[in-house]
Amino acid sequence: MKTYINPSQNDWDVLLKRPTSTYEEIEGLVSEIFADVAVNGDEAVTKYSKKFDGASLDTNWVSSDELRLSERFLSDELKASIKLAKTNIEIFHSSQRVESKKVETAPGVVCWQEKRPIQKVGLYIPGGTAPLFSTILMLAVPAAIAGCEEIVLCTPPDREGKVNPAILFTAKLCGITKVFKVGGIQAIAAMTFGTQTIPKVYKLFGPGNQFVTVAKQMALKYGVAIDLPAGPSELLVMADESADPAFVASDLLSQAEHGEDSQVILVSSSDSVSKAVQAALEIQLEKLPRKDIAAKAIENSKSFVCESEQMALDLVNAYAPEHLILCMKNADDLLPKVINAGSVFVGNYTPESAGDYASGTNHTLPTNGFARNFSGVNLDSFCKAVTFQKISPEGLRNIGNAIELMAEAEGLFAHKNAVSIRLNKLSTEGA
Repeated sequence: MKTYINPSQNDWDVLLKRPTSTYEEIEGLVSEIFADVAVNGDEAVTKYSKKFDGASLDTNWVSSDELRLSERFLSDELKASIKLAKTNIEIFHSSQRVESKKVETAPGVVCWQEKRPIQKVGLYIPGGTAPLFSTILMLAVPAAIAGCEEIVLCTPPDREGKVNPAILFTAKLCGITKVFKVGGIQAIAAMTFGTQTIPKVYKLFGPGNQFVTVAKQMALKYGVAIDLPAGPSELLVMADESADPAFVASDLLSQAEHGEDSQVILVSSSDSVSKAVQAALEIQLEKLPRKDIAAKAIENSKSFVCESEQMALDLVNAYAPEHLILCMKNADDLLPKVINAGSVFVGNYTPESAGDYASGTNHTLPTNGFARNFSGVNLDSFCKAVTFQKISPEGLRNIGNAIELMAEAEGLFAHKNAVSIRLNKLSTEGA
């Protein structure tokens, strides 16, 4: 990691740039695959599965037998851990339910809002070198709490056309029956348009690589909503002398091992803290099974030494990290000043891994600076807010004239008339 000491704010945009391709660089390939899947459905999906995943499949559908038998391949300890995580995620997301409240904005004018589930949702679960079965919990649990009627899950197969049994076990545990062995751009396209076997959905959820991220953004052009632009993983640790360098190094590596295009950032209070963390990082890196992947990510990563706490906070908010860990002696006092972050982990004994798996919060979070304007996935992500209003004759008298004047001022006389005709009737009938 290259270290920058008190970098000028004029250079921050360049220094904080993510190591990802731009939308324009990937758009052409994504457009080509979308067009093919839109016309040729499963035939196109099968073609791209063979091309990108090396899998020749007779069917994309995961059978009920495959789902049922998956638990045989997992240890009892792992199954118990998955169930524990599911319980905690259910508790946290259930707490996000909000009761509807009716408000009388004027005498006789009652307004309220109610949540309605999105009927059809599609979950994308990365596979490959890191089968993210934990992401199923993060998406399927709040979808079930919200009451989504149809949940479709796509995940890439291996070269033998199989899906990791932990993914299948977790899907079954969450009650998902529509599971498909499809990954990458073609999976997003299939759920966007629908194919002969894969249903079309109304909203797409789940993280992925740069290609999946651009594919999700393209799905918006075809009327399918997305949770957020969730691309390569990233982490920023803000640390002072109270931090344990080994802890900080382990957190940085936990995100670096996600992929070569991941990025981790260290913002520290002194050069000695930075050097201690990087020394610990080098020692731990050598012991990782995914050492080569993590090492590439570390090449994309940086360490910043800031002369003041305010400068460090400004740097954090400018970067808008997906994950932020505060290993600071006054971490609790800093929380109100954290504006842009997907999820925050407070103190030396709160590893980011806890949020990835079992604490209860959601790990599907905005990356690439989108924490400035997106929230992480939560219960509301699977709902729509529908507003209602009911106006009595008294209520229409109270606000009717204001509506008439405003509509007339905008030149929308039919709008005015919709009120006037009612007020005239009330006046005539003396109601």
